[in-house]
Amino acid sequence: MIESAVESPPSEAPVIGPEHKAEGATRLISLDAFRGLVMVLMLGEHMRLPAVARAFPQSALWGLIAFNTEHVPWQGCSLHDLIQPAFSFLVGAALPFSIASRKMKGQTFGPMLGHAVRRALLLIFLGIFLRSLWSSQTNFTFEDTLTQIGLGYVFLFLLGFARMRTQVVALVLILICFWTAFAIYPAPGPQFDYTRVGVPQNWEHNYTGFLSHWNKNSNLAWAFDVWFLNLFPREQPFVFNEGGWSTLSFIPTLGTMILGLLAGEWLKGKVSKQQKLRGLVIAGTGLLLLGLVCQWTGICPIVKRVWTSSYTLYSGGWVVLILAGFYGLIEWKGWRRWAFPLVVVGMNSIAVYVMSWTMSDFFGNALDRHFGKAISAMSGPTLQPVFHGFAVMLIFWFILFWMYRRKILLRI
Repeated sequence: MIESAVESPPSEAPVIGPEHKAEGATRLISLDAFRGLVMVLMLGEHMRLPAVARAFPQSALWGLIAFNTEHVPWQGCSLHDLIQPAFSFLVGAALPFSIASRKMKGQTFGPMLGHAVRRALLLIFLGIFLRSLWSSQTNFTFEDTLTQIGLGYVFLFLLGFARMRTQVVALVLILICFWTAFAIYPAPGPQFDYTRVGVPQNWEHNYTGFLSHWNKNSNLAWAFDVWFLNLFPREQPFVFNEGGWSTLSFIPTLGTMILGLLAGEWLKGKVSKQQKLRGLVIAGTGLLLLGLVCQWTGICPIVKRVWTSSYTLYSGGWVVLILAGFYGLIEWKGWRRWAFPLVVVGMNSIAVYVMSWTMSDFFGNALDRHFGKAISAMSGPTLQPVFHGFAVMLIFWFILFWMYRRKILLRI
């Protein structure tokens, strides 16, 4: 789903040696490792850490773990909330390397554009397919990570051939126009029945005043989905999304992918590694602060579930800073071997994404059947979900390692 820095198979030995050339483009192990971390954080849901944390209500450590392993209710951002932005960002970061690799192979713009269109459609259809696994009919929903990336991918690809100035202008226009559209759409009045859209009437996370334009299931994105999703055949009419997620988030998600595109262009440039690292740190810090200023001044709240413009900036800042950490350790310092377990996962991200949707229950049930008593005896009833989930993750990793050693890379 998220292509590697270059589209070449791994060598027989682990790709953790010195920075090397492949097909004329430099492979950045830091991108593969970061991508692997993102997928591991996604798989971490199997350990059910927020539920386990409730058994330790007085523990500050478990409280911190719980906060960062689930989505915040509305405003704010946890580590778990950074998974999807990192997914999207890395798509953009890989694109400059992919384009350079394809040009080295002699491909022209037309075939590359056709490939981008096919990739976008496959991402959209795969996202819908996975979201429909437990439905009696096709569940046409477009807030899934894959569909969100697919909806904006062709635009991202076209921007990959533009100058960086044009890419920056496109990003700014997306953020301003998306904010303006929400600000113009009528805010819910005092008589608005929140219970009709799955929100408690006096929900503590509801805004008042200008920021109420971004209240849950009463904003522009919700109104759009009430119209758009009901154009498709459904088991029952769409009234609201329980989590407040929306289709229109693909627009600012494209903004996040453009941030990744800019980062990729920067990392592909000819300045020194130290300058690249410094640029990432400065950019990440600036984005983070700009997002916070938008919220502190009451201009725009940081809300992931509708992917507000300030959330694009704030989450983008954190993602860039995390990338800077990986780049500094792996590319600048040259400390690569520690990242091998993450690289194994990151180089087959589409495989692990599909596995997490289709094979988790199979392996979980098999573990219960054959080793359930042993896991319970070793961990105790409270920590049993942690050990059980970690065992499922370990099985996934060994499958990915087997694929890695045999150069089996699942791509779209």
